[in-house]
Amino acid sequence: MSPLVQEVRREVLLPLAQATVLDGGEHDLDAGDGASGDERSGPGALVAYEPDPEEILRRLIPDYVEVSIYRALLESTASEHGARMTAMGNASKNANELIDGLTLAMNRARQAEITQEILEVVAGADALE
Repeated sequence: MSPLVQEVRREVLLPLAQATVLDGGEHDLDAGDGASGDERSGPGALVAYEPDPEEILRRLIPDYVEVSIYRALLESTASEHGARMTAMGNASKNANELIDGLTLAMNRARQAEITQEILEVVAGADALE
């Protein structure tokens, strides 16, 4: 991501997608696999949580939401600063180009005026002769 390219994103904070803490328990084993609680096969693992998973989520979800909102605010501020830097860089570049063009036009006008004055002096000197 560069300061020139900004991408708007939308993230859903709540409701949380199914968390692994809530997936399956001791009583949620597949009945068709023929495995008992001690002979589990597959990706699941027996995990004992202290306190229980609901209490963990009750404590963590407010912090998760708060940190997610704070992160979004920080990213928004950084994006705004990046956009301002880009805008100011472009404005400075355009102002310098305008100054260069106006300086060149002013120098040409001044040179034309000087040339005109020299021609008038030469013409006056020729008239006196």
